[in-house]
Amino acid sequence: MLDEEARTEGFNEMALKFSEYYKGKIQIFPKVPVRSLEDFSFWYTPGVAAVSRKIAENADNSFEYTGRWNSIGILTDGTRVLGLGNVGPEAAMAVMEGKSLIFNVLGAVNAVPIPIRVRTRDEFVSVARALEPAFGGFNLEDIESPKCFFILEELQKSLSIPAWHDDQLGTASITLAGLINSLRIVGKKHEDTTVVLFGSGAANIATAHLLMAAGFRGENIIICDSKGILHPEREDMDQLMLNNPWKYRLAMITNGERRKGGPEEAFRGADVVVSAAKQGPGTIKKEWIRSMDRDPIIFALANPIPEIWPSEAREAGARIVATGRGDFPNQINNSLIFPGVFRGVLDARAKGVNFKVMVAASYELADYVKEPTEEKIVPTMEEWEIYPRVASAVAYETASQGLARRSGSKEHFLKVATEMIENNRRVYERMLSEGLIKPLPGTVRK
Repeated sequence: MLDEEARTEGFNEMALKFSEYYKGKIQIFPKVPVRSLEDFSFWYTPGVAAVSRKIAENADNSFEYTGRWNSIGILTDGTRVLGLGNVGPEAAMAVMEGKSLIFNVLGAVNAVPIPIRVRTRDEFVSVARALEPAFGGFNLEDIESPKCFFILEELQKSLSIPAWHDDQLGTASITLAGLINSLRIVGKKHEDTTVVLFGSGAANIATAHLLMAAGFRGENIIICDSKGILHPEREDMDQLMLNNPWKYRLAMITNGERRKGGPEEAFRGADVVVSAAKQGPGTIKKEWIRSMDRDPIIFALANPIPEIWPSEAREAGARIVATGRGDFPNQINNSLIFPGVFRGVLDARAKGVNFKVMVAASYELADYVKEPTEEKIVPTMEEWEIYPRVASAVAYETASQGLARRSGSKEHFLKVATEMIENNRRVYERMLSEGLIKPLPGTVRK
């Protein structure tokens, strides 16, 4: 455990050093040739007026004549950043820049970080609606619960572009992908599997809905939060009905056995635990894992410190252990999902996204691992081929659901996404090799 803690502190020190050196992770750079001042006559005035008139005839023309088709806004109010909590929009900018970097490197998506200073959920929705003409989609990020549920729901109803809250939908999608392969390894069926969702914030609320959309039975899902197991007779149900109706509705359709009590009762006999609770170690106890059914599956997803160290979970009998960290096997990280999802919705010029689209993305990701093992249930971020594959599955399913402005075969969308991502990678690698992007301080460029 000391080695694991020291490694975490080392990453913290490097992050501070490198962030101060580069002073930002992204920049805007032209994509069109400018050979002389005359070229501005068609890139800007007077020629650009014709483009504006064309778009004024039909707003959807903005997807064909401007960069809107490949641009998204990353919106946050900084109220729930990583494991830090409410640090404010300025502090959230560092995380949003990192998100933008991943979007571009892995998905060839132009993602603009937009931390906003708003006081209420309605103000957040108003800002997003006002920004809609500039983007082909919104990635919502690091928004406290239950505010995030209202914002996502309102934006999905009112916008003509996809709204995706990565802490909900991204985490749920990669979790489902990991569970698909984990259950293949232990030989259990979705409909017979008892899943404990430990923690009931944004991630696990969305995971509950996605699991049901993928064939898990609601009565076999047990949600346990800081007050214990969620069930219809719990004393805070009236309060939840008013303040968190999303959690209240799940109390009505999950936990068919009507279990009561705390984690000890929730874990007993369960097949799977997906934890999105407070950081550990020690949040999940070894004895709870020992009480589970054969071949326990533990997803301890708190960052940066998981609820239980993987070595301890295995000592307690866990067959498969996953965390949110890349320095352990089986990283359950949104970065495997969201670049491909947004590549897909942008290629389809999508108007929205739903749970069926997310299930398709999760299966595409899981199926990429041809022979899953206890140490490899999902791909890694280095296997870049997964991103065009997820993109094609998302674009095709979006079109099938009637949510797209463009249609095509899965093969067509795979070709489009692959070309986009490959071209972007070539440009980026060329900039690195020629020193246009400075090497890390203290290293020599190869």
